[in-house]
Amino acid sequence: MTASTTTPAVLQGIGQIAVRVRELPRAVPFYRDVLGLTYLFEAPSLAFFQCGAVMLMLSPDAETPEFDHAASVLYFDVGDIQAAYRTLIERGARFRDEPHIVHRAGEKNLWMSFFDDGEGNVFAIRQWRAA
Repeated sequence: MTASTTTPAVLQGIGQIAVRVRELPRAVPFYRDVLGLTYLFEAPSLAFFQCGAVMLMLSPDAETPEFDHAASVLYFDVGDIQAAYRTLIERGARFRDEPHIVHRAGEKNLWMSFFDDGEGNVFAIRQWRAA
């Protein structure tokens, strides 16, 4: 399957992602100190971080019931998955698995490893590596 579009693009990228958390005071140190995301600011019941070009907003309260659920899986790109895995474990991250190949694509392989944020959300680190 090749990537193509017949409709002109309106969306230019993801600017912000909201992640539901149970306890904001517990979540902020995880995202700041364990994941090492750039802490931007807090507003009442919200905390904001920068991750590359994307802003991440943590919120313990859903505005309406349809938003009251755990986050989608976020896949964080890393330059060296083994080093990122070790660093995040040293900082207190709890991984569900070790880095492993999830897809082979000719000259390159996609490696991933999944972890919990302590707030009921599951995320992953990922890296494309030469086969």
